[in-house]
Amino acid sequence: MSRPIAVHLRSLVLWFAIGAAASGHAAETPIVLETPTGQLAGTLELPTGASKPRLALIIAGSGPTDRDGNSSLIPGRNDSLKLLAAGLADAGIATVRYDKRGIGGSHAAGPAEAALRFEMFADDAAAWVARLKADPRFASVAVIGHSEGSLIGMLAAQQADAAAFVSIAGIADGASTLLRKQLEGKLPPDLEKESERILAALESGVIVDPVPPALATLFRPSVQPYLISWFKYVPAERIAGLTMPVLVVQGNTDIQVDVVQANRLHGARAGAKLAIIPGMNHVFKHVRAEPELQVASYGDPSLPVSPQLVKAIADFLHQDSQPMN
Repeated sequence: MSRPIAVHLRSLVLWFAIGAAASGHAAETPIVLETPTGQLAGTLELPTGASKPRLALIIAGSGPTDRDGNSSLIPGRNDSLKLLAAGLADAGIATVRYDKRGIGGSHAAGPAEAALRFEMFADDAAAWVARLKADPRFASVAVIGHSEGSLIGMLAAQQADAAAFVSIAGIADGASTLLRKQLEGKLPPDLEKESERILAALESGVIVDPVPPALATLFRPSVQPYLISWFKYVPAERIAGLTMPVLVVQGNTDIQVDVVQANRLHGARAGAKLAIIPGMNHVFKHVRAEPELQVASYGDPSLPVSPQLVKAIADFLHQDSQPMN
């Protein structure tokens, strides 16, 4: 196994000075993926002056998180993915980030909740990779997945034979295991028993109806087909089967995903690289693990993303993302 990537401040400053001088400011342009059920809207960011750059597809996390890394459930903006794309462009890496179906500019392509399946997100990401691989402007196409987007990215990278894969704040556990951990000790005994009964049924592919009203937000019948499709996948198992170079990145002040998950992903994939970013939280900002500061960072786009994160990914993609023939 490779050792965690060590990054020193002096080399970071020099690296960014060189990268900025070489690349200049990036240019953002709209890009659209046509699917049988509607358009998926994205943003292409090209580094200025780069000839046939490597490109990375950036996949957002769970829920109503848009291409820039902002969620309608959280006040304000953090612009985590937008700022990551800008940093990578300064380092000579092109990116495409997009709204998943049903979100933002891709809202019209979203199916009814009962028809949504986890595989739809993976298929969409794989279709983006295939389209971008066919574009002669790019030397290679890698996949970067954040949070839940890490698992989506694993499936898509393997399906579309991406040049490399990067997981940021991805979990190693299956979603049902994670949900059990999150609910542990937080429900009355009768509801805890019901929750376990429902989870076990969904893991077996069985719809549960009716659901106790107190658990309807989590397990309403219309969302259960999606949960069944999601629970089938264990990220630690999926990353083990990837055939392209892999980088696992994790911040050590992330209050949503801990370093244990990153270590398990890294350990599951022989030859994977690991970058633990000191002081980085779930939205890529350098913030101490104090609740008030963490909450504030989720709605503050003026906070820059970690330069160590950008450098770790850019170095990996330049070195390990193999150009297409």
